[in-house]
Amino acid sequence: MAQVRVTVDGVEYVDDVEPRMLLVYYLRERLGKTGTVIGCDTSNCGACTVHLNGQSVKSCSVLAVQADGAEVTTIEGLARDGELHPVQKAFNECHALQCGYCTPGMIMQAVDLLGDNPDPDEQAVREGIEGNLCRCTGYQNIVRAVQSAAQAMKPGAAAPVDTPTPVAGGQ
Repeated sequence: MAQVRVTVDGVEYVDDVEPRMLLVYYLRERLGKTGTVIGCDTSNCGACTVHLNGQSVKSCSVLAVQADGAEVTTIEGLARDGELHPVQKAFNECHALQCGYCTPGMIMQAVDLLGDNPDPDEQAVREGIEGNLCRCTGYQNIVRAVQSAAQAMKPGAAAPVDTPTPVAGGQ
C-alpha cells in the first residue's frame, strides 16, 4: 500500500491505495465521485477527463499515487455555490448531449480549452476536444456550447443568446 494526500474538489483526502490503482477508480470507488465515468479504460475516449493541477488528464491513464500532493477537479467540483459552471450551462442550453455518457469528460476538456484559449473559433474547439469521443451528437452542438460558454465567460458578458430573458412583472 502507498499513502496519497490529494485534494479533490476542494477537500483534502489522505488514503492508503494500491500502487497500481488508477485515479479514475480512486475517484469513483473510494470517494464516490461517480460523475467521472469510465468509458474505454484505455485513454482513447476521454470520458474520464478530470483536471490535475489545472490541466485536463484522462484519469484512466493516471495512477492515484501520481496524484499525490495534487489538486484534482472533477465534474462535480465545477459548480460553485449551487451555480453551474458556464460550460455546464452552455451544454444544457445548446443541447450538447444526448446519452450524456461523454458529457462530463467533454465539459472538463472544454473548461481546460477555454482556460488556454478564451475565444476559440470552430476549428480551435474541434481540435481542443479531439481527444474526447461522442458517438451520439455529431459534435456540432458541442462546438456551439463551447463557443457560447466562451462568450458567457468574457468579462461583462450578457446572458447567453439561448437564455430566455425574464419579463418584468412576470408577464
